[in-house]
Amino acid sequence: MSKIETRLQQLGYTLPPPPPTMANYVSCVRTGNLLYTSGAGCYVDGKPLYLGRLGTDVTMEQGYEAAKITALNLLSMLKAELGDLDRIVRMVKLFALVSSAPDFYEQPRVINGASDLLIEVFGEAGKHARAAAGTSVLPFNNPIEIELIVEIS
Repeated sequence: MSKIETRLQQLGYTLPPPPPTMANYVSCVRTGNLLYTSGAGCYVDGKPLYLGRLGTDVTMEQGYEAAKITALNLLSMLKAELGDLDRIVRMVKLFALVSSAPDFYEQPRVINGASDLLIEVFGEAGKHARAAAGTSVLPFNNPIEIELIVEIS
């Protein structure tokens, strides 16, 4: 087991199976020493954990949890691509969309769920640049979608 997977286990997290793609795209694309993921959502056992918009259908706490679960799904995608999460040198960029009610302005606090998990697991190498934006709707009524750019060895 890799150091990162051991760390995940110590923290009480389990990597899920990598989520399948839902249209005509691939989960990850490598260029040089960078690996770009496609967007992922908060699916557990192939089913969405939450549906709807933050501020009406989904609470802040649920959104934070959804972001954390999405980060685990992204790590699962990265492991499927790399074979070993120890090949990750650092998290470079996290981009997130939050399906939001018109008067919801706490997208950064929601996405902290993903950022907090990545830093908890990877330490300094988990710190990343980030954007968290609100949108009126996401595919399949998902409350959040997150993608990553990671540096790999």
